[in-house]
Amino acid sequence: MKKHLLAAALVACAAGAFAQANDTIAKVKASGQVTMGVRESSGALSYTLGDGKYAGFHYEVCSRIIADLQKAAGKTLKVNYQPVTSQNRIPLVQNGTVDIECGSTTNNTARQKDVAFLNTTFVEEVRVAVKANSGINSVNGLNGKTVATTTGTTSVQHLRKHERANGVDFKEVFGKDHADSFLLLETGRADAFVMDGQIVAGAIANAKNPADFKICCEVLSVEPIAIMIRKDDPAFKKLGNDTIAAMVKSGDMQKIYDKWFMQPIPPKNVKVGLAASDSTKAAWQNLNDKPMEDYAKK
Repeated sequence: MKKHLLAAALVACAAGAFAQANDTIAKVKASGQVTMGVRESSGALSYTLGDGKYAGFHYEVCSRIIADLQKAAGKTLKVNYQPVTSQNRIPLVQNGTVDIECGSTTNNTARQKDVAFLNTTFVEEVRVAVKANSGINSVNGLNGKTVATTTGTTSVQHLRKHERANGVDFKEVFGKDHADSFLLLETGRADAFVMDGQIVAGAIANAKNPADFKICCEVLSVEPIAIMIRKDDPAFKKLGNDTIAAMVKSGDMQKIYDKWFMQPIPPKNVKVGLAASDSTKAAWQNLNDKPMEDYAKK
């Protein structure tokens, strides 16, 4: 009998732990801490200042969400920062290491099978960066060239699928992160860098000689970028979306966007200079968590 009771208790304990793993509010209330997934070089969305400090548009939006999470938990939470990459961000959310991922993740149908997304806060256009003197002015100009992108991202897939890329043959090289990918272009190991427009613009703005580079070619795709959380956690998803809605209503979303994209930002006090697109503004006015595939429909 005692063995049966012990077994039942263990099953109940395991079930409770599993349930809490998908209940972020209960999880952080019990542990007294929350972990934010941050990127080290995702342009003005999320980047490192060094010494364990992070900044950016999505970092600040997530900080607002965490402030509301603390109210829901009824206590001050210790905030931990976990650097994530394009390769490990989804597994780290799934396994509970990261409670909320605040980087530059595209919301698409494949990823929605593994994680959940809050309502879209940024709509990205995938673009191409090249040397200003390269003579490359279109997707067709990439034929026979070497194209850099970041491991675990979808940008080159969009380049290959673009209607203007028919018959265009190029070699791919991969950087471990966005800074490494741009370095491939900067040092001449690649002829182009394909990535989210704001990351491309930020990389050029922070280059040793920004005038040496330009954004060229056609827009490759339009993608909703959103903050990522675990699946099947309706309470936390509602809390996050309520925070986002309140920021839009108060005008704070636009103000924070302008702070990170239209004003000089640390550590170099360089301005990215990327005004909120019509697509981004439309996403704020009609808040939703639609995947990228919905944006591609005509």
